[in-house]
Parts: sequence; C-alpha cells; structure tokens
Amino acid sequence: MSLMEQYGAITEEIYQELLAAVGPGGVIMNDSEALDNYAWDQAGRIWGHMPEAVVKPADTAQVSAVMKIASREHIPVTPRGAGSGLNGGAVPLAGGIVLSLERMNRILEIDKINRVAVVEPGVVTNDLCRAAAEEGFLYAGYPMSTETSFIGGNFATNAGGGKVIRYGNTRRHVLGAEAVLPSGEIINLGGRFRKDTWGYSLINLLAGSEGTLAVVTKLIVNLEPKPGRTVNLLACYPTLEELVESVAKVIGSGKRIISCEFMDKNLVKYTTEYLGCTLPEQDRSEGYLLIQVEGDTEAQLEDGYETVGKICLDCGAFEVFVAESRTDSAAMWNVRQNGLEGMRARDPHACASGDLMVPLSSVPEMIRRIKEISAEWNIEIGIISHIGDGNIHPIPLKPADMTPEHWARYAEEFFTALIREAIALGGVGSGEHGVGHVKQKVLMDSKSPAEIELLQGIKRAFDPYNIMNPGKMFSPLD
Repeated sequence: MSLMEQYGAITEEIYQELLAAVGPGGVIMNDSEALDNYAWDQAGRIWGHMPEAVVKPADTAQVSAVMKIASREHIPVTPRGAGSGLNGGAVPLAGGIVLSLERMNRILEIDKINRVAVVEPGVVTNDLCRAAAEEGFLYAGYPMSTETSFIGGNFATNAGGGKVIRYGNTRRHVLGAEAVLPSGEIINLGGRFRKDTWGYSLINLLAGSEGTLAVVTKLIVNLEPKPGRTVNLLACYPTLEELVESVAKVIGSGKRIISCEFMDKNLVKYTTEYLGCTLPEQDRSEGYLLIQVEGDTEAQLEDGYETVGKICLDCGAFEVFVAESRTDSAAMWNVRQNGLEGMRARDPHACASGDLMVPLSSVPEMIRRIKEISAEWNIEIGIISHIGDGNIHPIPLKPADMTPEHWARYAEEFFTALIREAIALGGVGSGEHGVGHVKQKVLMDSKSPAEIELLQGIKRAFDPYNIMNPGKMFSPLD
C-alpha cells in the first residue's frame, strides 16, 4: 500500500468535528474557488495542489483539537502562514487539511525587561517590527518580505534577509516556542532567556523544519537594542568581477556593515521599468552594491561610509552615491525590495526558488558559474543577492517559445544544476527560502545515507504516521 493510500479522507462526520473544534467560519470545504487560494504559494500555481479542506484555528487549544482528529484519522495536515514561500513548502501535496494560522495574529506582549516579544505565528513580520520600534527596540530576524510574510513562516523556513551579516537569521532570534505535536499534545520549549545547556535543543530543530514536525502556535523572540544611525551607499560597477572583489574587502573593513546587497543589470533594468524610476549609471553598469553602514555617532558613521566608499572606488566602481535623506535611502532600497516583482512584470513565469548559499570566498566563482550555465541553457537571468553572506538568488525568465508546463520542469532541472555547483563549492541549495518539495530530490541526493537515516528517524519520532506536511524535506510521497 502506498503512503497516499494510507491517508484518511475528510468525511461529512469529520467535517462536522472540525467545525465544532474551530467554530463557525473556521472550515472551508466543497468550495473550489476558496480552496484554490490555499493550493499554492509564491513558487507559482504550476506547483499547486488542492486541499480537501482549509481549517483556521484561532488559538492553541483549537490547533490541538484539529491535530487530534487528524492523527486519529491519519489525515495529512499542511501548516500554512502567509503563503509567501518560494519552494512549495505550504502546498498540500497529499490533499487533506491546510491548517491556516492566519487568525492567530496577535502580538501578545512586548516585555521590555527581558527584551522579548511574545507573538502568535500569524503576525505579519512588519507589524512586529513596528511594535518593537515603538518601544525602542529592533526585531532583527526578519526577511526582505516584511510586509507579507508571517513570523511563523519565517521560523518554519529559518528565513533570513538583508541584515543577516550583522544580526543573523530567524533561528538566532527565537528564544522560546509553544508547539502542538501531530498527536495534539502541546509542548513548550525555551523561554525568556538567552542560553541554556539543558538537553537537546528541540527549538532549533523546529526552526527550518517547514511544518514537517509540529505546528508552532506561539513564539518568544529576541529584541535588540535600538540601533545607531545608518547610512546607505549605492556603488555602480562596470564589471561583476570588480563588484565582487569589493565585497570581501567591505565586509573585512572592520566597519559596522548592516547590509551588503547585490543587483545585476538585468534585474535593475526590469525592476526600474516596473517601478518607473532609474538608478545612476544604469546605461553602463553591470551591477550594483547597496551597502548599509551603522555608527553610534556622526563621526563614526562618516568614517564608516567614507572607508567603504573608498574601498568600492579602489576596486573599480564608477561612482558611489551616499543617500542624504530617508527619501534617497527608500529609493535605493525600493529597487532591491521589488526585484522579484520587477522580474515577474517582465515575465510572470520568472522563477524565484533559486536560493544558493556558498562561502563568501566562493561567491565570485558561483556567480561566474551561474552566468555560464544560464548561457548554456539559453536562459535570460537576473541576479539578486545578500552577497555579504554568500546568499545568491538567480531569477530565470522563461524562454519565449517554451510552454509553462515545460518551463516548470526545465527550471527545476536548471536550479538543480546550480545547486550542485553550489554544493561543489562548499555551500548548500538554500540559505533562507527552504526546501519545500521543489528542492527535495537534490537535497536528499546531497546527504549521506547515514545522515538521511538520522533525519528520517527524527521525522518518525515526531510524526509516526507521516501526516505533517508530507512530501516535503525527507519524506517523499512515492
């Protein structure tokens, strides 16, 4: 009997049980239009799969009740946040229940003494950032998609962003979690403290587990002291070789670098067309670095950006522009933050699941290989990157003569080729987007049999019936 044949269906009786568990309006079933909204994520509709039902719990007790029903009936459950993921992680491949956490969206507490916030998983990341800022703190564990992503999804994928080189990714900022196991049992991990040697770190295991082990219903996140003053620099380069040469020198300058982001000419071209703006030297620049420097005093800040600017110029930058106002800074970051949207305005089939991670020393070679392989595969590409930490996002455009169905397979094979190159350079296939099902095969191929067995053993210990987000990570459906 195949794994799919072992799963139970949602009968009318079970539907009524689920409805009783979460209350009126908490279950969607037999409504294909409404269900379709939960069938795919930002990897694209082509990867979608319809659930039997969407269940929207409002609190931990309701999540527990739903999981008890699902466990008893062996119904697959796919936890879902905002659906802003890029690798099909929230797609219900086995049907069953999509467990949407959108109603669990409260900031429960800003604890100024312990410097933590207590939040539910459906909180929009930017809402947490604003609430922390109002109290004089910084929540630093956010990705670029602050306006759309949920904090629970950030934790599920161990998301990162433009400030990882200074502050680290989401895992570093989550101190505690409440989670519901597949059985419905509720566990509490960590707390309002910053270190412990008190057994295995299950909370770190849940970070990045993509809903395959448990449903996280509450998070205790670290808040940083309010940062110093910052300034943004935009450096324009005639060649990518000169640009990449700058990066290690900027990071190693000893100055307080918050962000070091890269945009290539294709991405800038299509994004500025989409936004109706331009960047300096756009007609002759092969790429740009967007660098944010921090300082506690005006003198320290000035020393920082002058040092960084000189490094860029010495490495061959045409020009280095220093933002003189918030408006200037916003204009610089607007292109970076809308890079995917700009590429998709050019081609709605632009694929965003590329998320290569290599050591900083391997960035020049990785970018060279991306360019070479793109040419070999006859693919036009834009590149955006958290280049300061070695995280590179190639965004390929579909060839005009290729059908979307063919493109889905072709793009997956293309990314697999890039991932293998990243692994050969000492990296991995994802730095922040996660594995989902799009990268599952190459992930498993990259691990030794001993490691796969350990990882699948962890999965079995948490989820013996394999009902938690099946078909992802280390639990293929076939």
